[in-house]
Amino acid sequence: MKRKVLSLALMSTALVTSAYAQDATLTIESWRNDDLALWQEKIIPAFEAANPGIKVVFSPSAPAEYNAVLNSKLEAGSAGDLITCRPFDASLALYEAGHLTNLSDLDAMDNFSDVAKSAWQTDDGSASFCVPMASVIHGFIYNKDAFNELGLEVPTTEAEFFEVLDKIKEDGTYIPMAMGTNDQWEAATMGYNNIGPNYWKGEEGRLALIRGEQKLTDPQWVAPFATLAKWADYLGDGYEAQTYPDSQNLFTLGRAAIYPAGSWEIAGFNTQADFEMGAFKPPVQNAGDTCYISDHTDIGVGLNAASENQEAARTFLAWVASPEFASIFGNAVPGFFPLSNTPVELEDPLAKEIVGWRDECESTIRSTYQILSRGTPNLENETWGASVAAIKGTESPEALGKKLQDGLASWYAPHQ
Repeated sequence: MKRKVLSLALMSTALVTSAYAQDATLTIESWRNDDLALWQEKIIPAFEAANPGIKVVFSPSAPAEYNAVLNSKLEAGSAGDLITCRPFDASLALYEAGHLTNLSDLDAMDNFSDVAKSAWQTDDGSASFCVPMASVIHGFIYNKDAFNELGLEVPTTEAEFFEVLDKIKEDGTYIPMAMGTNDQWEAATMGYNNIGPNYWKGEEGRLALIRGEQKLTDPQWVAPFATLAKWADYLGDGYEAQTYPDSQNLFTLGRAAIYPAGSWEIAGFNTQADFEMGAFKPPVQNAGDTCYISDHTDIGVGLNAASENQEAARTFLAWVASPEFASIFGNAVPGFFPLSNTPVELEDPLAKEIVGWRDECESTIRSTYQILSRGTPNLENETWGASVAAIKGTESPEALGKKLQDGLASWYAPHQ
């Protein structure tokens, strides 16, 4: 009997429990070893209470080793029943190799937007192979004490943003913005793909780039590099050698006023900073413009095609799509935002502020992650270097756009 999975979220515990009568133990593969206590103390007990016939074991690997360990287990036939999914190509490769089950028939998939599902679908969208769990959102976290001390208002336009940076720099008490270029990825992730969606209009531009209807030499793709070039004056002395942990420390120690951020920083910053924090979304170019945010799909969970517990695993996946799971996960790991369409009441004030942008702005994902980084040169990695070059001023925005476009066109047919 086809299970009406989405309705599980609204069904009584008794009805959910009666739908599964056999005993089973499910093992979950994951790279999120930091979340072990969360799963053991909150998520698993909640699920098992509603589904007494199913036991769950969370079995994480070290993040850097996860892909290799998982692939080895899958090839050996020893992998767990449920597979925590990284976004896009890594999980797509598992599906294409026959390791992940097509979950398109799960009614629970209707509880997610097309953007949320895109990270775990085939290119044509015909098959979905992981249930979306959470995303991270980009923007700027700021030191409220510093803003109050200097009489600063939260900026909403780019002109206001640079006015705020100028005032912080002129005062001299704080480094205006904590971000370095040593590790490169921050310049692209918290720089280019943070502010860029306001230029290329989020999904409109991202999908047009994939289809070959827009090019990286177009003004909307070049302009963010020009804006990044202006950041250099506000990053403090020695930003070129500043690492990602250096930037985190500068901000949490109260030495920098603004931090270009991903929401995954919230939990760590809450424990390290002794000042009140706020957040603001990427400033738009002109007052009244539609705002766009990078609400980047980050983590999902799929079904091992070789699992001997298919029915029990589908029951668990249905529960992952439920409001109960979303509430537990979203509040236990602030900054990792549930992707289901059902609103979740978050408790952390900074997380609430950031996730509230979904109601104000259009959501998109990082421009380089779907399809466009499969070839050589890899567009994601090339964007790291280009973003650093833009900030340092070693190449013009136009030259950087041309370099990225030429690299993409060298292997990607829609741009040839």
